[in-house]
Amino acid sequence: MAGLVNNLLILFLVFQNICLGFRSPLSVFKRYKDTARPFSSECLGSDQPVISLGLSDFALDIRMPGVMPKQSDTYLCMSVPLPVDDEAYVVDFKPHASMDTVHHMLLFGCNEPSSTENYWDCDEGTCKDKSNILYAWARNAPPTRLPKGVGFRVGGETGGRFFVLQVHYGDISAFRDKHKDCSGVTLHLTHQKQPLIAGMYLMMSVNTVIPPGEKVVDADIACHYKRFPMHLFAYRVHTHRLGKVVSGYRVRNGQWTLIGRQSPQLPQAFYPVERPVDVSYDDILAARCVFSGEGRTTETHIGGTADDEMCNFYIMYYMEAKHAVSYMTCTQNANPEMFRNIPQEANIPIPVKSDMLKMSHGHHEETKDTDKSSLLQQAKKEEEEILDQDFHIEEAVEWPGLDLRLGQVSGLALDPENNLVLFHRGDHVWDENSFDSKFVYQQRGLGPIEQNTILVLNPSNAKLLHSMGKSLFYLPHGLSIDKNGNYWVTDVALHQVFKLGADDKEPLLILGVALQPGSDKNHFCQPTDVAVDPITGSIYVSDGYCNSRIIQFSPNGLYVNQWGEGTETSLGRARPGQFHIPHSLALIPDFSQLCVADRENGRIQCFRSETGEFVREIKHKSFGRELFAVSYVPGGLLFAVNGMPYPGEAEPVQGFVMNFSTGEIIDTFIPLRKSFEMPHDVVASEDKTVFVGDVHARAVWKFASTEKMEHRSVKKAGIEVQEIKADGEHKLDSSSGRNLGRLRGKGGGGLNLGNFFASHKGYSRKGFDRLSTEGSDQEKDEDDGTDSEEECSAPPPPPAPSSS
Repeated sequence: MAGLVNNLLILFLVFQNICLGFRSPLSVFKRYKDTARPFSSECLGSDQPVISLGLSDFALDIRMPGVMPKQSDTYLCMSVPLPVDDEAYVVDFKPHASMDTVHHMLLFGCNEPSSTENYWDCDEGTCKDKSNILYAWARNAPPTRLPKGVGFRVGGETGGRFFVLQVHYGDISAFRDKHKDCSGVTLHLTHQKQPLIAGMYLMMSVNTVIPPGEKVVDADIACHYKRFPMHLFAYRVHTHRLGKVVSGYRVRNGQWTLIGRQSPQLPQAFYPVERPVDVSYDDILAARCVFSGEGRTTETHIGGTADDEMCNFYIMYYMEAKHAVSYMTCTQNANPEMFRNIPQEANIPIPVKSDMLKMSHGHHEETKDTDKSSLLQQAKKEEEEILDQDFHIEEAVEWPGLDLRLGQVSGLALDPENNLVLFHRGDHVWDENSFDSKFVYQQRGLGPIEQNTILVLNPSNAKLLHSMGKSLFYLPHGLSIDKNGNYWVTDVALHQVFKLGADDKEPLLILGVALQPGSDKNHFCQPTDVAVDPITGSIYVSDGYCNSRIIQFSPNGLYVNQWGEGTETSLGRARPGQFHIPHSLALIPDFSQLCVADRENGRIQCFRSETGEFVREIKHKSFGRELFAVSYVPGGLLFAVNGMPYPGEAEPVQGFVMNFSTGEIIDTFIPLRKSFEMPHDVVASEDKTVFVGDVHARAVWKFASTEKMEHRSVKKAGIEVQEIKADGEHKLDSSSGRNLGRLRGKGGGGLNLGNFFASHKGYSRKGFDRLSTEGSDQEKDEDDGTDSEEECSAPPPPPAPSSS
């Protein structure tokens, strides 16, 4: 059979360069105006589908034209003409989709779409000629970002003239409200030649048979590499339900180097290669899929339905432009004996929770309505954990708010209208003379601050919209805003917490006793922050500089619970639930968690908000010794700022963006104007606009995502990428907007996997007719490689920490 596979794949494999091009912005707009199709008025962002980003760059908005699928597992396609004639490069992608309605999206490039309608059923095919996967998005998998200097070529004399968007609507229960869907993706293109061209290498088993009841079955793939050097930066694994673990390696002189290893039952994303791996001429690329036939009563073969199996290992790479090949495949085992030496890790299954297994596969099984609702709710929560990480944070240098004349800026928040609200100390300062050894405020003779301490600013131009708080506070500290727009603040001198209406001169609620520090249910000792649960109304107070606890109150201010204790520095590392200045709070309502910036322990601790039960710690060396503030954004992002490094330490003061689910640092950021001195609070909005307030610099910086304007390297080989898996069907998927392979639609002359598998006993063609692929059992390439191309920092222990 291997010979037949070879012949078929080689017979139908066609190699063609992908050159992408670009005209001036004026010609871009003119051409698109002449050829664009009408869009539904419900599709936001489609009024200007082509947007100039300068002399050489432009953005292209590609959206479904307001569709409403009639049944689950519907695949709909639509096309958009490439608005340029000359070669261009896709360098970045911004998806517009919600897992509530869309299971996955694919974007193809070709010269002739399968239909000229506004949209059509993808069973008709995607393209009549050869098609390239340019981009993929799927629920439960993070989106993609290319390393700097890497791009996918499109357009030109031989490149595709159309983009075809394919959207898979898995469960259409979300359309019960009769809304229309406008999912899609925005591309960032440039005519500037990229020195490095990205591509995809697919390793795929075609002849594996899994006997029923067999506990362990290995599927091995290996090919000699015979091209110019390529650099690997991401990988993706794919099987159906019987797969336990998939591993990929580079083998050089008998040495096995891991490319990637993952459970195919987890979200099938492109994951970053942990350590850079290069592949040179005559290296061997090897992969193993481990299956189990337990629970099956008949043989399982390679095929496209949920009851068949697949063994795929995808590798994303880049090459020098002059040698670039956009797509290569390997479907044989050139050296079975070598797998006797495969590292043992390749044989060890990765355990996966059963609920995660259901989520990642997305197969539609017969379930009760209540179970289905529960699963959708769980899926929504899991989606919060898998983030849109496709961005970089930089200072918005045009924002004039940095020039405001402020006192020590201690707190920041966003109100329900997304206006920036800041809490500052006017002409009061917190210094060594502010408190005695028993934490009693010593400067009451100064009276309360005579300036308005709460300022409401337009987040775009920093214009003052409203101000209040005059003659109320002595030393402002924490600020938060509840869902009703009420301000919640703490004053470390008064040892109190206040609830203020946006237009009220007098507090609506006061917790604590003025100017009296204490540790019982009715007193605070320099409380630092407050948070209000938008669902339950529960009030949480971090208390504080001289207490080490979190206190929970009812919505009307009655004591409910508390947890936490001081850190015993003599015992070394702080234990869970111990605090050394709980300094900032962030509620994560979707997960019923409360996260605390444990300042002097340099970490974030997260707890069950209703019980105070410890959940986990987030701590990184780059935090240094101090972690001042933390903020959460729905969608799964944590933002934080640290403190200045101690003498002799290297960790800089900076901002952090983290994945809430994993705690992994996605990005870091620092100002371009001025410098952080003691960043004290951070707040972020859902559009990834970030504000940082600094008590020493007496300034507020605005930072914004650069995702629309530029492509950048990020952590781990410069990429956070995604790939997808279809419900019960194999889709040859690609990651974020690259020409990863040329795939033929039904009308093309490529090898149709549906026909191929249907011609072999026990194989099913279901699921393969929607998408065909070229390949061979030897390593083959599609292109032939032409065209080049607060206060005071706390001193080190044992002295007491400084104020903030």
